[in-house]
Amino acid sequence: MGNQSKFGQGAGAAALLDEKQAGQLQSLVSTLTPEQALWLSGYLAGIGQQAPSTNGHGPAAPAGAPGTGDAPSVTVLYATETGNAEGVAQDFAARASQAGLNATAVDMADYRTKDLRNETHLVLVAATHGEGDPPDPAAGFFEFLWGRKAPKLSDAKFSVLSLGDSSYVEFCKAGRDLDERFEELGAERLLDRVDCDVDYEDAAEAWIEELVGVLEKQAVPAGAAAATQPGVAVPQGLPGIGQAPETPAFTRKNPYEAEILESIVLNGRESDKETRHIELLIEEGALHFEPGDSLGILPENEDPVVDKVLGALALSPEAPVTVAGEERPIAEALKHDLELTLLTPGFIKAYAEAAEAEDLRRLLEKENRDALLRFMECNQVSDVLEQHPVTGLGAQVFVDMLRKLQPRLYSIASSQMWMPDQVDLTVAVTRFTADGKRRNGVASTYLAERREPGETVQVYVDRNKGFKLPDDPDADLVMIGPGTGVAPFRAFLQEREETGAAGRNWLFFGDRRFREDFLYQTEWQRFLKDGRLTRLDVAFSRDQAEKVYVQDRIKERSREVFEWLEEGAYLYVCGDANGMAPAVHEAVAEVIRDEGGRSAEEAEADLKEMLQEKRYQRDVY
Repeated sequence: MGNQSKFGQGAGAAALLDEKQAGQLQSLVSTLTPEQALWLSGYLAGIGQQAPSTNGHGPAAPAGAPGTGDAPSVTVLYATETGNAEGVAQDFAARASQAGLNATAVDMADYRTKDLRNETHLVLVAATHGEGDPPDPAAGFFEFLWGRKAPKLSDAKFSVLSLGDSSYVEFCKAGRDLDERFEELGAERLLDRVDCDVDYEDAAEAWIEELVGVLEKQAVPAGAAAATQPGVAVPQGLPGIGQAPETPAFTRKNPYEAEILESIVLNGRESDKETRHIELLIEEGALHFEPGDSLGILPENEDPVVDKVLGALALSPEAPVTVAGEERPIAEALKHDLELTLLTPGFIKAYAEAAEAEDLRRLLEKENRDALLRFMECNQVSDVLEQHPVTGLGAQVFVDMLRKLQPRLYSIASSQMWMPDQVDLTVAVTRFTADGKRRNGVASTYLAERREPGETVQVYVDRNKGFKLPDDPDADLVMIGPGTGVAPFRAFLQEREETGAAGRNWLFFGDRRFREDFLYQTEWQRFLKDGRLTRLDVAFSRDQAEKVYVQDRIKERSREVFEWLEEGAYLYVCGDANGMAPAVHEAVAEVIRDEGGRSAEEAEADLKEMLQEKRYQRDVY
C-alpha cells in the first residue's frame, strides 16, 4: 500500500531542484536507514511550513504543495501494539501527500494532547489489544480523551479505521470507542468507521483511497498543528522520503517455505505439559527479524476435524464452494482456508440464526459476555454443530459463516545475529480445551505431530515494534516470562551477547515443576556463568503445597527490583494476558508503592510514564 515510488522518479523533484541539488540529495538518501529517512522527512516538512521565500537559493513552493494552505492539514493519529496500525497510518500519510495534502502520522503515545483543540482534520487508526483494550502506549491518550480536559471538537472532521481480531468478543473496541467519543465531542465524521479483521490489508487500502478522495474535496486553509507534531510528513515532490520501508519479499500472502531442522520436547517425561523447541532453516537474506518479533505459521486443519464437520452437516467432501473468489471442494476449503478450531462471535451469531438456537442467541447478549468467553474457550466448530444440529444447511451457506483460517504467531526465540540461517520457536502444544475435552490446537499440533524434520512449513515475519530491546546497550533489563513467554528473552540474551551490550540482565521464569518444566535450563545456566545473565529468579508453582508464581518472586525481591527500575532498567513482560500479566503489573506497582513510599495512584502513574517512555513493554496474549 501507499507510495511505492523511489526518489528521483517523480516530476516534483526535477521541478524544485537543480541538477546539482538533486544529485546531492540522491547521494544522501541512498545512505539513509528507514528511520533516518523518516526523521529527515519531518525536518524538511518543518522547513516547508515556514513562510515562503525566494532567497536566491531556490523557487518558492508551488501552489498545492504541503504547507501552502491550499489543502487540508491532516493529522493521522495511530494507536499500535505491534506496528500494524502504524503501517496503515504511514501508508495513509504517503498516499495523502501524493494527493497534495499536508499529512502527518503521529503515534498517540507521542501526541501533544493540548493541540487537539486546534485540529481541523483527524484520521485515527487504532488497534485493539486483547478483550477491548487500547494498545499500552496509547493508554494515556485514551484517558485524556475520556477525561474532563478533553476539548470540544466542533471545528474538527474525522474518520476512524479499526484493526482487530474477530475471535475476540470485543472486536475492534478501541476503534469503536474512538469513533463514538469524537462524535460526542462534536467532531464531524468524514467517512464511516471501517472495522478490519486480522486480514486487514485490502480493507485498509480501500479505506485509504476513499478517504483521500474525500479529503481532496475539503478546500480549507491548512493549520500548523500537524506540522509541529513529532510525526512523519511526506513532502510533496520528494517521493520516497518518509514512506514506510519496502514490503518484505515474504509475507502472510506470500509465505516462505522453511525447512524444519529440529523438533525437541523441552519437558521431562513426567510432565503433564508438552513444549517443543522448533528450529527452522532459512536461506540467508530470505527473512529479516529482530528480537521481539514473531513468526507467523500458516497451518492447516486436521483431516479428522474436517471429517467431523462434514459428517455433522451430512455434506459430501466434493460439494463445491467458493472461497475468496475461487471454487473448490468443501473438504479442501475446510482443510486449508477456514477456521474450525477457533470459535468467533460472528460464527455463533450466524449459526444461531440458522439453527434457531435460543441458547446460542442468549450467549451473545451483553450481560452474558463471561459465559460466551467460556463457551468459546471450551468448544470448536464441530461441537456447536453437534450440539445444535441443522438439516439441509447448504455447503456455501455454512462456509460463508466461517472466518478465514488465520496464521498463528509465535515469539521468535533466537537472534538472527547469533544464528543468521535459523529461526527458533518455543511452542506449547495444545491438546485439550478449557473443560478438558480433547481438541487439538491447529498450529501447535501441526508443528508437533503433522510435520517432521526435513519437511517444510509456510512462515513469515510479523514485526512487533512495541517489544524491542532498548537502543542504549548500557540499559539494564528486567525480563518476566513464565512458560513459553520466556521465548523472546532467549533471543534478547543472544542478541546482547553478540552485540556486547554492557547492560545487566535479570530474568524471572516460572512454570509448574523444576525437574520437568525448566525450559532452556542449561542455556540460562551458561548465560549466568558467562555473566551475560546477571540474575535468575524462578518460580515453580507445583513443587510445594502453596503455589508460587513469578509475581511472588518479584515481591520477594522487592528492594532490588525497585533499585533496578529507579536506575532506569527496562521492564519486559511476555505471556498470558488474562492471569499472569495483570498479576505481574499489580506486583510491580506494589513494589514501587512500598519501596518508593508512593501512593497506589502515584505507583500507577510511574508505570504509565514507563509505558510512555517505552521502558515498560508487554507482549501478552
